[in-house]
Parts: sequence; structure tokens; C-alpha cells
Amino acid sequence: MSDKSLLERWRAVAYNQEQSKEQLQKFWGTYFEIEKGVYEQLLTEPDTEVRGTVKELAEKYDMDVMTMVGFLDGINDSLKEANPIETMEEDTEVSLAFDTEKLYKNMVDAKADWLYELPQWESIYDEETRKRLYREQKQSGTIRKEKKIGRNDPCPCGSGKKYKKCCGRNI
Repeated sequence: MSDKSLLERWRAVAYNQEQSKEQLQKFWGTYFEIEKGVYEQLLTEPDTEVRGTVKELAEKYDMDVMTMVGFLDGINDSLKEANPIETMEEDTEVSLAFDTEKLYKNMVDAKADWLYELPQWESIYDEETRKRLYREQKQSGTIRKEKKIGRNDPCPCGSGKKYKKCCGRNI
């Protein structure tokens, strides 16, 4: 057996720079279809905690262990309690108990429209809530600069003087 962890081996395959663009597109296309199928099942019963070893879950969702490792890597930030993905082996017990709000927002953040537009979300959140969560996630990455005070603007301290003659004098 390799001295690399399962996660390191998954990442070596998934982000292999030596593969052609077509090979990588085929790899990720296949992975995304499998991932979509797992999320369809998980979102059908969002309050049911799915537990098992990495190998058991791979068998349950009809995929190989390395693909399950990739799935666990992807969902880990959305779980109620993170799995030890850096050190897990095939017999490591993991949980897929996810926070629905975090999961939805992380799917939006990843621009995974094939996941956050799954029909299963309709039974979890109404359309208005989904739109609100979508907006919240999109706005969380937006950097907003406060309006800069101009030298000739009234001073924000309320003195009535121009900023340059008051609080802006020492700047």
C-alpha cells in the first residue's frame, strides 16, 4: 500500500497536470454525475444522518473508494462535524450529517448550479429562502469600500467645519 493518504492520492489523480484537457474534462464530468446522484439521495432525507466507513459508503453509493474520498473532500466544509479527511483510511468511520444552509451556500460558492438547482431543494427550502441564501452567499464575497471623506466635505465629527480644517488636519 502507498504511504500517501487517501486524500493525497485522490488529489494527485483529480488535479493531475500531466493529463490532457480532454482527459480531465472526462474525469470531472464522470465525477460530477456520480456526485449529483449522491446529493439527490442525501437531499431526499436531509435530517437522516448517514454513517459508515469510507469503504461502506462507497459501496452504498455504488462508487469506488477514491471517488468517495473526493466526495468527502467536497462535502467536508458543509458537515455539522468535519470528518478527518487528511488522515482517513478505507476503514475510517465517517458521517455525512450536513448543515443544509451551509451545503446550499457552499454549492452556490462553488458555482455548482447542477447541485444547488436540484429539485430536492424544493422540499427543503421554498423559492424565496433559496433566493435569499443565494444572495447572501454571493454578497459574502463582495468587498465594499466605505465612501471616502473628501477634503472639502463637512467633518463627520459634527463640528460644522470642513474636514480639512478639522479632523483631517493631521492626516
